[in-house]
Amino acid sequence: MSSFQQILRDAKSRIEETDSVGAVTLIAEGYRVLDVREPEEYEQGSVPNALHIPRGILESNIENQIPDYEQPLIVMCASGVRSVFATETLKQMGYTTVVSMDGGFNQWKQNGFDCETPYTLAVKQRTKYQRHLQLPEVGEEGQLKLLNSKVLLLGAGGLGSPAAMYLAAAGIGTLGVVDMDFVDESNLQRQILHSVDRIGIRKVDSAKETINALNPDVNVITYDTRLNAGNILEILEGYDVVVDGSDNFSSRYLLNDASVKLGIPVVHGSIFRFEGQIAVFEPREGVTYRDMQPQAPPPDAAPNCAEAGVLGVLPGIVGSIQALETIKLILDIGERLSERLLIFNSLEMTFHEYEIKRDPVNEITWENRDSISIVEIDETCFPPQVDQPPSAT
Repeated sequence: MSSFQQILRDAKSRIEETDSVGAVTLIAEGYRVLDVREPEEYEQGSVPNALHIPRGILESNIENQIPDYEQPLIVMCASGVRSVFATETLKQMGYTTVVSMDGGFNQWKQNGFDCETPYTLAVKQRTKYQRHLQLPEVGEEGQLKLLNSKVLLLGAGGLGSPAAMYLAAAGIGTLGVVDMDFVDESNLQRQILHSVDRIGIRKVDSAKETINALNPDVNVITYDTRLNAGNILEILEGYDVVVDGSDNFSSRYLLNDASVKLGIPVVHGSIFRFEGQIAVFEPREGVTYRDMQPQAPPPDAAPNCAEAGVLGVLPGIVGSIQALETIKLILDIGERLSERLLIFNSLEMTFHEYEIKRDPVNEITWENRDSISIVEIDETCFPPQVDQPPSAT
């Protein structure tokens, strides 16, 4: 039988080691530090930009976090023991260039090298968002982004309900909810934020209660008001993304002009009978709602859901896609619906996609943001609202 010291010596003989001084040089050459200490150790401090995967879950997580087997790695623990066995395991898994840091973080700190106190998830949060943490496109860094993000929901109705619930479940740190309506019995066929026992109360209050019951991590800010030219800039200021669940053209154009002026992305959604549409407008670099819809149709050509009806499950699908696009925006992953309009037909069960191009006569642009005037717009006429035409260049 072999003692632990003998097993450790044998393992050391099969791997490469460096010390903290050598690690500094290797980091400058492109090596990445892999910290295999326990979460409570890591929270006390670590090497800047280190990837943290506790030793106990290393084998099951490393390939998701570092899919490139050619990535050079420095494995670090507290003193250089656990890192030896972790290094040997990684070599066995096929990682080609792996070294263990002898002396570990203790020696790194004693030498006075740079350290950082990482912002990490609490134990309960790790459990709650475990499925996100297993996705390399999200991981702990991405989940922290979600927890630090601020999303404004325009409307707590059919589209705002599923969007709010999925964004809350995903861990969006701050959700603003704008709505000036009361819960009505006719809402309950599709507006899943609300319930029978809340009929007659303010929708924003009902939304906050549902969201906080689902995820207490979320800070819900309510705006029991109608968006108008006098308050929209103040309400939108500071949010990362706006989810547009409005049901009228006046609000959409008002939101467009304010979001372009502030440079805030908007995830647009709308529904009608059995069809829905979704698009992402990123004013700093892409198209806007005015590029897609320069002018609103006459009121009699575009009846609302109260007049034309809507299949109750439809906003659940469209609002969920809006939540998905919002999360992709925050995490900067995947291909977003920027400069694309997605049309969903629930009866045919089809999705059609259309390209949205810049309107050359549209003056409500990020480049002209300083001249955009936020004004109330007549529902029947939507001319561009710019103080002065942009100067020729």
